[in-house]
Amino acid sequence: MAILRCNKCGLLAEQGDGLAGQSVACPKCAEPAKVYPTLFFIERLLDKYFDAQRELIRLKSPPATAHKPAQAAAAAAPLAGLDLGNTDQLATEIQHGPIYDWFHKRQIKVQADLRGVDTSGFFDEAAEAIGSNLMLFKEVVDRIRWSQQKEYNGTTIKLEKKTPNEAKALLAFCQQLYDFSLVAKCFYNKQENNIRLILQTAPAIRQFFNGEWLEWHALMSSLRYAKERGRRISCARGLEIVLTNGDPYELDVFMLVDGTTPICIECKSGEFRQNIDRYLALKKRLGLAGKQFLMYIAGLEDEKARAYTAMYDISFVNEQGLAEHLSRLF
Repeated sequence: MAILRCNKCGLLAEQGDGLAGQSVACPKCAEPAKVYPTLFFIERLLDKYFDAQRELIRLKSPPATAHKPAQAAAAAAPLAGLDLGNTDQLATEIQHGPIYDWFHKRQIKVQADLRGVDTSGFFDEAAEAIGSNLMLFKEVVDRIRWSQQKEYNGTTIKLEKKTPNEAKALLAFCQQLYDFSLVAKCFYNKQENNIRLILQTAPAIRQFFNGEWLEWHALMSSLRYAKERGRRISCARGLEIVLTNGDPYELDVFMLVDGTTPICIECKSGEFRQNIDRYLALKKRLGLAGKQFLMYIAGLEDEKARAYTAMYDISFVNEQGLAEHLSRLF
């Protein structure tokens, strides 16, 4: 259905799609009124809404003083006082406002999933645990993902080739997954020296083990780094954009530091080489420098990360190198 909007009496009314783009008599006051395609009307309504949100952000910003110029006030850290691992205060339109504005200025359509930065759940904690010891915990993640793809109801983690410390850490990690409800059950079989995990089937949990854990790890690493250094940051995860030529992209993690410095992080826990050309084109379209566009590859060897960075105008990092690279950008 199309939408009629009368500028005289304010009537909103549905009309047939065939009338879109025409002017018809208003059913209420009989004045000529334009009929808009529904999508066009909603886009204009959202533009006005986001403009109002950005104005609200501006009005709430602390005023500059003689001792704190406008630039310093803008750089004040809004993350101070937040429990980054347990907050929904980032999952708001206001927090995403500067990002919307950044893309709109470039005539790029953008849509954010606000839940993508809601850390009230346990996805972020689990992701940080995985990233802190990926060499050991990668086997658990890979086996869960493989079992999910095969539609198995469980998987087994064998411990006979692990050192006592490694076995203890794996058992603690699997128990943590159970505590977070990322697996349905966790059994330690001392006699057979293995851990049996019964899997969850919820789509969000399947997506987490299928690679979203790396996005959460990149997001949390960036937020904690920004908070430690008192930087102002706007962030989004799973940001959907459409370029002016119609090409759609989903940006895994996108941030604006101090409202001016954009950083885009694309996360891959599997094969990534076939995507390099596509991301090079995206980086160019967004106008980002190579150091601002990161390919974050889980488990990538340091030597290969340096080599790929030298070959392409993109920064390749692994879980150990992410913080070091952020230090050069923040």
